[in-house]
Amino acid sequence: MVLDNNSNKSYTIKDLPMEERPREKLVKYGVGALSNAELIAIIIRTGYKEDTAIDLANRLISMDNSGIRFLSQATVEELTKIKGIGHCKAAQIIAAIELGKRISSYGVGSKLKVDSPQVVVQLLMDEMRYFNKEHFRIVLLNTKNQVISIEEISVGNLNSSIVHPREVFNIAIRRSANSIILVHNHPSGDSTPSKEDINITYRLVEVGNIIGIKVLDHIIIGDNNYTSFRDKNII
Repeated sequence: MVLDNNSNKSYTIKDLPMEERPREKLVKYGVGALSNAELIAIIIRTGYKEDTAIDLANRLISMDNSGIRFLSQATVEELTKIKGIGHCKAAQIIAAIELGKRISSYGVGSKLKVDSPQVVVQLLMDEMRYFNKEHFRIVLLNTKNQVISIEEISVGNLNSSIVHPREVFNIAIRRSANSIILVHNHPSGDSTPSKEDINITYRLVEVGNIIGIKVLDHIIIGDNNYTSFRDKNII
């Protein structure tokens, strides 16, 4: 609810003009017309005491300086710190976000052909740009450079002890991959390769050449930016 100081009357979303209510606004104008808070309000559906669903949504977005991106990694415990967000609402938010991640990463289908770094970036940017730890993944490709699957190898600081060739190529061999693309994110948002990034890449390229599974590229995901080792002639 929203309290009007002039009349001491409380308002709910139902008191808004029909075209300004989030659900009705979505149906009439399309999802692109809604703010982040309005989208979240549709997910959580109801408010709490004096707060409308939109009020609660704005509180959620304001939980962290990173804004809505904070929700991409938020836990039930963190979300329920907001008065009015119980386990049910928290679960609805987390489920909606996870569904979006899965659609973004895998919804295009296994027959997607990778003919440029941008194809991989489009698949993984929306999810990996928000990770607060480094995630190392490999994109497995068949003989036509079509995506077989995307596999996560490790989570943590990128170093040679975590990213071991055995783990990388074991999966590639089991899935009969012809070639692979390495992908990891930089939580700092800066996709510039570190010395360790380059050393690990050279190591994996060397192993791949020996066993016959070529490493085509290593892509580092930043915050809405990326670096392709292939484009930079690093490999």
